Amino acid sequence: MDAMLQQYPVITEIPVAWGEMDALNHVNNVVYFRYFETARLDYFKEASLMDDIKDTGVGPVLGETSARYRLPVTYPDTLLVGSKVTRIEEDRFTMAYEIFSKKMGAVTTRGTALVVMFDFKNNTKAQISPKLRETIEAIEARKVQPANASI
Repeated sequence: MDAMLQQYPVITEIPVAWGEMDALNHVNNVVYFRYFETARLDYFKEASLMDDIKDTGVGPVLGETSARYRLPVTYPDTLLVGSKVTRIEEDRFTMAYEIFSKKMGAVTTRGTALVVMFDFKNNTKAQISPKLRETIEAIEARKVQPANASI
C-alpha cells in the first residue's frame, strides 16, 4: 500500500463497477466525487456525526469539494480511499482524500472537501461542538489499516 495512505485514519474499500466507466474506457470523473462521499460518510460514522444530527439538529453540509486526477482507473479494480481532517475551524473543517488503486499499486486521485456545520432547525451555520472536535482529534491521532484491505 502507498506509504501516504497510511497517514489516513479512515480507509474505505470500494470496488469499481462496470457502469462507472465512460466512453473513454475509464471511470468517469464525476464518480470520484461519489467515492469521496462514501469515504466522507464512513469518516462521519466513525465520529458519530450522523447520530448527533438526530439529537441536536446540527450536522454537516458540503461547502466545497475538489479532485486532482493523476491516473485513470478502469474496471475491474478495487480502490482504497483514505480520508482525514486536515483543519478544524469554529464552524467548519477541511477533509483530504487519497484514492489508491489495488490493480495499479498507486495513488490515482487526491481530493479535498470543506464541510460546514449547519443548524437545520434554525437554518444557520453552527459551531463545531467541543465533543465533535475531541472526537475528530482522537480519530486523527490514530492511523488505521483495514483488515480487509490487503494488496
